[in-house]
Amino acid sequence: MGATRYALIGSGMMGQEHIRNLALIPDTVVTAVADPDPGMRDASAALAGPQARAFADPREMLAAGLADALVIATPNHTHVDFLMPALATGLPILVEKPLGTTVEDCRRVMDAAAGRAAPVWVAMEYRYMPPVARLIEEVRAGTVGRLRMLSIREHRFPFLKKVGDWNRFARNTGGTMVEKCCHFFDLMHVIVDAEPVRVFASGAQDVNHLDERYDGEVPDIVDNAYVIVDFANGVRALLDLCMFAEISRDQEEICAVGDRGKVEAGVPSSTLFVGLRDSKERRTETIPVDPTVLAAGDHHGSTYFQHLAFRRAMLEGSKPVVGLEDGLRAVAMGLAAERSITEHRPVEMAEFGLG
Repeated sequence: MGATRYALIGSGMMGQEHIRNLALIPDTVVTAVADPDPGMRDASAALAGPQARAFADPREMLAAGLADALVIATPNHTHVDFLMPALATGLPILVEKPLGTTVEDCRRVMDAAAGRAAPVWVAMEYRYMPPVARLIEEVRAGTVGRLRMLSIREHRFPFLKKVGDWNRFARNTGGTMVEKCCHFFDLMHVIVDAEPVRVFASGAQDVNHLDERYDGEVPDIVDNAYVIVDFANGVRALLDLCMFAEISRDQEEICAVGDRGKVEAGVPSSTLFVGLRDSKERRTETIPVDPTVLAAGDHHGSTYFQHLAFRRAMLEGSKPVVGLEDGLRAVAMGLAAERSITEHRPVEMAEFGLG
């Protein structure tokens, strides 16, 4: 059948990470990239190789018929605009998180994709970090007993600079709770295996970007928060986010606690700890990840493993593991956290038509 041909809409930092990871997968080739920024466009085409054509206009690229699958990695607020013509092609699509910046945009995409045969996969790659994937396996295997509490801590660096500085304003990103944290809200749902009911958050912009000005505007993005999520099965989850804590032992730490014990995962240490109450057993292991895969991106190998799963779904004609409903839910949870921070109250997911 020949190699599977990929085309990218959006060729910035994340687009280039996709290109590097696709290069590691046999029988896969990037044949086209589209981006209005000439610097990013040319850099991505060069990274993809001499077979890749570069386009300033994504619609021109789609019309050229160069792809068997599409990756959309444009700024958050443009996802819906690029998804609509992409959906019309009938090609399999992997779209970067978040699916959109509003619930309304997410539902527009879902309506447009209804009845579509080819998969639309939302890139929630944190599920695929090897130590996190092992934690999920342990919870599902009953290692901790009945899950009661889940905590996710990310202590990291501030938001990076992006072309056009689009990520400095909540109107473009959906807010930090959507832009950054939709990954973690998706993880909560996967691990807890129940629907979120309410969100209670406290957060602020206390340190980052306060001295920056863009056309006279000061950035308005939260840089630290605690978020509590109550789930329908009685489990509660906590997100602890700090974006001025780059000097940390692990950037991400996830802890699942049940009535029999607990399991913890750390990234980038790639460690897994299990502690059991009755036997007093404690074990720690390092989860190996191929150094070549680690070097291909900034997400502990997860982009590579996600692409393997997406390609399998595409070739087998199976449903996406991370579908549009997952994308909608994660966005709605993020928006609920943003609303809770702003209005200083618990927010019911029913306010967004969920729960």
